[in-house]
Order: sequence, then C-alpha cells, then structure tokens
Amino acid sequence: MSQAALQIVPKPADAASETAAKRRPIRFRGRSFMALVLAPEQPLDEWYAELDGLTAGSPGFFGERPVVLDVSGIKLSPRLLAALLGELDIRKVRIIGVEGCDPKFLDGPNARLAMPVGGRAAGEISAKEAAAASTTSLVIDHPVRSGQSVSFQGDVTICGSVASGAEIVAGGSIHVYGALRGRAIAGSAGDGKARIFCRKLDAELLAIDGVYMTTDELDKTLRGKPVRAQLDGEILRVHALD
Repeated sequence: MSQAALQIVPKPADAASETAAKRRPIRFRGRSFMALVLAPEQPLDEWYAELDGLTAGSPGFFGERPVVLDVSGIKLSPRLLAALLGELDIRKVRIIGVEGCDPKFLDGPNARLAMPVGGRAAGEISAKEAAAASTTSLVIDHPVRSGQSVSFQGDVTICGSVASGAEIVAGGSIHVYGALRGRAIAGSAGDGKARIFCRKLDAELLAIDGVYMTTDELDKTLRGKPVRAQLDGEILRVHALD
C-alpha cells in the first residue's frame, strides 16, 4: 500500500512580528548631576555688578556648567524674566531650568526651562581619578588637573593638589592634601556648616553655601599656607591652620 508523504508548509510570518523580533529595545538610563543654583536679588543692577565681579575674579567660572535660576526671591513679571534670561545669556551663563515662578511666565523658546515637579538635590562624580565613593564622601587618590571638575553631593577629599583651572564642587566639606590653586565650592547643597581645608592656599575662588571670595580678596599673608575656610554668618572667613 502506497503511503502519501505529509508535507507541512510553514505559515508565512506576520510582517509586524518580524519587525518586532528584529527591533532593538530602547534603553533608558537615569543620571543625576549637580547644577549650581543662581538666585538673583533686587536691585538687579547691583546683582549684575556682583555677578560680573565674580566672573572677572574667576574667569571661566560658569563655563559649560549647568545652572538653575531660582527667581523666588524677586518680584517678577514675564517681561522682567525675559530680560533677566537675556542678561544671563549675554554673560554666557548656561541656564537649564527656572524655578520659583509661574510656568506661564515661560513661553515661546523659554518654555523648555520650566522645571519638573518633584526633583531633588543630586550629585555627579566627573573626575577620572575617582578612587572610592560612598553616599557621604568621595576620595580622589591623585591630583586634579587643569580643566577637570569634581562634583559630589557629600564631602570631597583630594589626596594631592588642585591645579589652576580645575574645580571641586561639594555638597559638604572639601579637604585638599596639597596645593589648592583652582576653585573650591563647598556646601553647594545649602550646608552653611561646610568647611574648606587645604595644605597650601593659592585658590582662584573659595565658596561656601553661595558666599564666595575670589583670589584678589584673599589675605596675601595666607598664600602658600595651610588654611581652613568657614562661614561666620554671611561672611566667609579664612584662617591659618596652626
């Protein structure tokens, strides 16, 4: 008895299924970073003059650094906000967001600057020499070279020098076991009790909780010496370490 062969013909694959099978998944990653918060005060003419003094005393201070503009401390109108953003743009301050105002004040090209609700302070490590970090401290085992930037939410310790043109931004205190020739910004998350320590002072700029001092304002008798910097009310004081 002859037996017919049974042939199974595969059903053509659905085109959409083939496309889905070949499609690479879209991957999302979270990233936190530390941005400076710039809070204008009135009268704005005096504030602009102070801002110009800061950038003159520490050229390149803002550079490409992301900045959030907090306008909650001034009486604002849409026209005044537009003028303020224009003045900052002229000064090459890179504003990535505006907080403290009615979102309706931000229209047209500035609509992208409205800050999302529910954000929180966060930090970023951006130095190649990062050796070990925890949620509260960061230790850099090597000098920080010119052009490098270290940003961290907690305390930062540098086991070496900080070159001119380099900067350290810390939510807490900064310890530099070498020469500090660049910029040191401590208490950036609003910690007025933060301190700055270094073995040899030659800084371009010191700042704690928004109160700053440029190289021209530093006591010349303290240059090259071990010092600590701390806030005394609204005054930044620098003392020699015994």
